[in-house]
Amino acid sequence: MDLDQLTATQATADLCAGKITSKALTAAALARAKAKSDLNAFITLDEAGAMKAAEAFDAGRKKGSCKPLGGVPIVIKDNIQVAGLPATAGTPALKNFVPKKDAPVAAKLRAAGAIIIGKTNMHELAFGISGFNAGFKTGAEHGVRNAYDATKIAGGSSSGTGAAVGARIVTAGLGTDTGGSVRVPCALNGCAALRPTAGRYPQAGIAPISHTRDTAGPMASTMADVAALDRIIAGGGTIAPADLKKVRIGIDKSMLANLDGDTDAAFKAALDKLKASGVTVIDIEMPELAELNGKVGFPLALYEAYDDMVAYLKNSGSGVSIENLAKEIASPDVKGTYDGLVIPRKLPGPNNTVVDAKPAYDAAMKTARPALLALYRDTFAKNKLDAIAFPTVPKVAIASNPDSSSLANFLLFIQNTDPGSNAGVPGIQLPIALGASSKLPVGLELDGPAGSDRKLLAVGMAMEKLFGRLPPPTR
Repeated sequence: MDLDQLTATQATADLCAGKITSKALTAAALARAKAKSDLNAFITLDEAGAMKAAEAFDAGRKKGSCKPLGGVPIVIKDNIQVAGLPATAGTPALKNFVPKKDAPVAAKLRAAGAIIIGKTNMHELAFGISGFNAGFKTGAEHGVRNAYDATKIAGGSSSGTGAAVGARIVTAGLGTDTGGSVRVPCALNGCAALRPTAGRYPQAGIAPISHTRDTAGPMASTMADVAALDRIIAGGGTIAPADLKKVRIGIDKSMLANLDGDTDAAFKAALDKLKASGVTVIDIEMPELAELNGKVGFPLALYEAYDDMVAYLKNSGSGVSIENLAKEIASPDVKGTYDGLVIPRKLPGPNNTVVDAKPAYDAAMKTARPALLALYRDTFAKNKLDAIAFPTVPKVAIASNPDSSSLANFLLFIQNTDPGSNAGVPGIQLPIALGASSKLPVGLELDGPAGSDRKLLAVGMAMEKLFGRLPPPTR
């Protein structure tokens, strides 16, 4: 059983045909998770529960009556509730909170036969892109580590799911995405991901930041696997790869700012390959994008974070207040955000001041966000685009340490993923290369019109055939 080459789609077929047992595959995944404990990918590894579920699958397997993910080991980010396992959201105050039922997205995967082997580590409370969580670790050092180089960040906030899929511990898992949190870790760890159109997936049972911006999202070894998870969660038939000769994508040069050499070279090479395969690539301009996005991003996330978390803590039966939650935050960057902005309902103002968040929030919801949605809608329509393409993140993974969680790094790494998140449009992340000098993964993102998730997945599946899968990590 070659975990390095396995995909979720292949595993499902092999399990259904009886070529492998879920017990053997699940045991192999658990063994690799323990062997790679230095990645800090897990908060909870459920060996007993996973093996019991795998044995139950094997006992009940009947040829020809297989479930869509029958017997396949997966992981779930620790802000998504799974019955009987802690749902910590990566923060100490919730370490003893064990929900009694699955979040709907987790329930759908479990009903499809998936074996949940554990809950993955994450940037604390999902408030960051580095995954440097000071509250939970299984390795010698803190911080979820990159599958390709354990001295580097795994990205965030769905850090552990990205690292676990990138390290080929499992073929698929779930993360959540507010401003880039499934796409950033997959870009840095060489996996595929979908941020679905806002509202496409049920959000109940997930520790929130912003109800306007949050969504769960599938992360997996290939785009075909991502499409399989999407089908289980959102419904719809099988998706066939698109005809690339009929695909039209736009490039906005503002999204090519701040690139390192590896990312710049890999993105250009990918565009050349796409053009050679018949994809139409045109230059587009979205001049107001940065300004509108700035008026939406922080006002929504920081203002909604308070009310949404208060409601979650109460409705989930966690027994924890938002004051206690904030008091126990372990990571300095998240502590600063909560104490300085979320709890007092403030936003960063000019010259290191803070201002009341409510007026900016109201303006964002009434004016700036509708304008941002219209900008995307008009750009897609006017240019007859299937998608806008850009490097998912501007740089390959940086060194993992407390400084990796700086505001400057946060803003840099969400530079390209944040605007589409605020507009609620779907985005897919595809691994395209290992950087020439860094040997670290580089990703390409495609953002499509609202509701075009399945078409985007079809395009991603066709492009994946062109780029191939990245080689597995060697160090």
